[in-house]
Amino acid sequence: MDVDAFVLAHRQTWNRLEELVKRRRQLTGAEVDELVELYQRVSTHLSMVRSASGDSVLVGRLSSLVARARSAVTGAHAPLWSEFVRFWTVSFPVVAYRAWRWWAGTAIGFLAVTIIIAMWVAGNPEVQATVGTPSEIEQLVNHDFADYYSEHPAGSFALQVWTNNAWVAARCIAFALLLGIPIPYLLFQNAANLGVIAGLMFDAGKGDILLGLLTPHGLIELTAVFLAGAVGMQLGWSVVAPGDRPRGQVLAEKGRAVVSVAIGLVAVLAVAGLIEALVTPSPLPTFARVGIGVLAEVAFLGYVIHFGRKAVAAKETGDIDEAPDVVPTS
Repeated sequence: MDVDAFVLAHRQTWNRLEELVKRRRQLTGAEVDELVELYQRVSTHLSMVRSASGDSVLVGRLSSLVARARSAVTGAHAPLWSEFVRFWTVSFPVVAYRAWRWWAGTAIGFLAVTIIIAMWVAGNPEVQATVGTPSEIEQLVNHDFADYYSEHPAGSFALQVWTNNAWVAARCIAFALLLGIPIPYLLFQNAANLGVIAGLMFDAGKGDILLGLLTPHGLIELTAVFLAGAVGMQLGWSVVAPGDRPRGQVLAEKGRAVVSVAIGLVAVLAVAGLIEALVTPSPLPTFARVGIGVLAEVAFLGYVIHFGRKAVAAKETGDIDEAPDVVPTS
């Protein structure tokens, strides 16, 4: 296809449709008929360009125009409750499910760093000396770690925990704007901190207390952080290796996926915060508290797998309908 000739031949049609869309609330009967006809015609143009040309800018322009014209023609929107249900049964789980390799890789890397550092700290008094004095370490392992979960009222602590967890995940999401480059370092910092505490606790014979207090909320909390980091790094990689599609189109799609995950994780991290505030410091036996954490983790993973697989089978991507094909530019 000669793109320049195609644009020259149809530019007036596109401009006219854009004009009608802008005035859609003041159209006469004849103009409404014209709008419908031009919408159908430009939709055909879009299909032709997509199949015969790799011009992502032109595809993006026509996609946006067709989407706006479709909205003007139909004049109706899905009910809010329908959009809400679709997000939780399609958009969020399918994005999470499709990112499972990045998600799993992030988790494996994080846990590997944590275990290695914990083993290093636990068996090395010289390293422990750089962390703190013997009295400071004793205070940490015997009092501070456990007291952290019970020193505040449950309601305020839940909010504090949710804010802290959301901040870690939010930074992973925000770093997606930098193509995910800082995310590995952010995750490494958190893994190293956890590894140091674990090393000190196990070395002091307090490993059971550590696991009993971390496991109830830590499973779903870390899973959420891994997902946030995974989609952020995946977005960055889409710039390096976009595959056989235009780089701008892939970047726009992955960027919208990051937004979906960011919204979904607000609820996931709220659950983690409630567990940490209400279950972790509760007088329930350790096995019961850990069991609640495991059930929450299994429920979340089961939710993602069930609805994610179902959406993939239906060829859903989680992207918005009639989404622009490229990143918007001014």
